[in-house]
Amino acid sequence: MAINFEQVHNYYERLVFEDVVRLSEAHPDFTPDMLADVACVALNRLPARYVRHDVDMMFYLTEHERHAIETTMKEVLEFAFSFVAERAAKRGAAA
Repeated sequence: MAINFEQVHNYYERLVFEDVVRLSEAHPDFTPDMLADVACVALNRLPARYVRHDVDMMFYLTEHERHAIETTMKEVLEFAFSFVAERAAKRGAAA
């Protein structure tokens, strides 16, 4: 029996990637490598939520859970952008 796991993914990946791209406009000094670091920092602060189809997860969430995800995403991305900026500043000061 062949099993296909290609559809399985972390629900938050697409959300984080889209938000990093959207928020990157407010951070023109961030390089593509820094933006990738922001995505990694954000994803590491979020719980793993593996799904096959994003719509399946959204269907089973309550309004309260949806709001909690939005709030958490905002907080995590703010932290990630600040964290990467601070690290970049420290590296720049050391150079």
